[in-house]
Amino acid sequence: MSVKIWLSKVLAVILVSISCIVMHQSSSAQSAPYVRIANIVVDSTQLDAYKAALKEGVETAVKVEPGVLSLYAVYDINNPAHVTVFEVYADKHAYELHIQTPHFKKYKAASQSMVKSLVLTDVTPIAMAVKP
Repeated sequence: MSVKIWLSKVLAVILVSISCIVMHQSSSAQSAPYVRIANIVVDSTQLDAYKAALKEGVETAVKVEPGVLSLYAVYDINNPAHVTVFEVYADKHAYELHIQTPHFKKYKAASQSMVKSLVLTDVTPIAMAVKP
């Protein structure tokens, strides 16, 4: 499966998740969520250590940061060193606070030598639908 097809499938699943989050927010009381995708290539010899560091960081952020609405981390079945993280924050300010937290800085320090490439893309959903 090509990376492009895989990313399309990942995005479809993630957009459904975003729609669930957006549907549960009051549109009059909340600003638009800030959404970004991190495409990461990890050194395959350090993959297990990377997954552990990422899992700890994701779980901590969702647990302790009110502005972190959801973080989804997945890897390509055919190429496990290709990791995609889909991030949804209450707003851009929540993201800016997130990258200053001790747990995010711990993740960045731990994973610095493991990450071969990182591409961050800010995105805006076009249409979202979910079954109740």
